Amino acid sequence: MEKSERASSIFFTVYDSSEENSEAAIMSNKMVIQQPMAFVQTATSNQWNSEICDCTEDMSSCCFAFWCFPCFSCITSKEAGECLCLPLLDGFGLIPPITMSMRVAMRHRYGIEGTMCNDCVYSFFCTACTWCQMSREMKTRQQPITLVNAHMRG
Repeated sequence: MEKSERASSIFFTVYDSSEENSEAAIMSNKMVIQQPMAFVQTATSNQWNSEICDCTEDMSSCCFAFWCFPCFSCITSKEAGECLCLPLLDGFGLIPPITMSMRVAMRHRYGIEGTMCNDCVYSFFCTACTWCQMSREMKTRQQPITLVNAHMRG
């Protein structure tokens, strides 16, 4: 037992003799158990990720909204956590109240800058485009941009 204690103290004495040598000795005696992980960072903005008329960014949603707008708006409403049939109430007002309130709610949820006046104008003149923009925004915000930062030592 004395020999192992003495061997240990000699071993640590070698480490303590020089900082450079101890790092090299530690590095050569350590086994890597886990590889370095990629650095993941999400990016969010206080602006809409797409413009109101950028329907070509998501053609499947654009076509769905064009050919069956009531179904598209109801599904988008459900994905936003609201009642499935809520957009069907839009037909009872001059300005689509549900479209406007959904747009305002989405701006507040994601911290997007804007005004109720703009929401009102977009909801009245570009109802289908507004729903497409909200759908694209939810898809973008639910799948954040991932930046991988791999450091290689040479």
